[in-house]
Amino acid sequence: MKHTLKRQLRRLATERPYQIVAGSAAALVLASGTGALLAGTGDAPVRQETTAAVSELAPRLGDVATRSQERIAAVPSTSPSPKASPTATSAKPDPDLTRKAAPKPPSTKVLDYTYEAQTAYWNCGPAAVRNALSASGVETTQDAMVAPLNAGENGTNSAEDTTRGLNQMVKGNPYRTHVIPGPATPAQMDQLQADVVKAITDGRGVVANIVGSATDTDGGWHSFPGGHYIAVVGYKNDGRTVRIADSANPALPAYWITTIDLANWMATRGYSA
Repeated sequence: MKHTLKRQLRRLATERPYQIVAGSAAALVLASGTGALLAGTGDAPVRQETTAAVSELAPRLGDVATRSQERIAAVPSTSPSPKASPTATSAKPDPDLTRKAAPKPPSTKVLDYTYEAQTAYWNCGPAAVRNALSASGVETTQDAMVAPLNAGENGTNSAEDTTRGLNQMVKGNPYRTHVIPGPATPAQMDQLQADVVKAITDGRGVVANIVGSATDTDGGWHSFPGGHYIAVVGYKNDGRTVRIADSANPALPAYWITTIDLANWMATRGYSA
């Protein structure tokens, strides 16, 4: 029995604190019981006292074990805690995606302009520029535009002159000269359509330098073998057809013509848009 008691004590010495406490108490009880047996009393009162001691000690042992567990749980763990995975940084928005799209031009637009027929056979250039400017809200006279265009009895030389005269009268120099040096190509026709739509949408009339003959959408025939200047003051069908203000004949001040026919009418010349 003594050897058994020693082994129990050695085993309990290697266990956790609360187990040692419980084991010590058990050993104490066991020792008490052993002592009683060795005394040879065998009396029931001794066994009852031992049982009572164990009963009284059990709740205390439970409290000690509970406090020991709490102390162990309170000790911070030395094992490395898993690192939180880095949060994905939000990508910067693509400026091309966030940029507000420009509004689509209307399919049809005609500017509010005032018309004047040319006052002399040679001043169609100043008259066309004057009519185009009226669509931008700029009021001037044909005579006032003669000098800016370097116009004279031989007329106005080229679209370069009408571009210069238009830019002198409006803010920002928005007009550019576009030349069609030979028969109009599909690319030049498309460019003319885009230029007219943009200018009219921005509230600006276009001036075209034409030569030869063309037929309007109503079948009217217009012939200027020596050259002529006209104003474009509107469009429809997304720019496939354009509105002409023509100073040559006050009896027919305006008509529609396809953009393709207008481009061909300007072959070897050009326009200001």
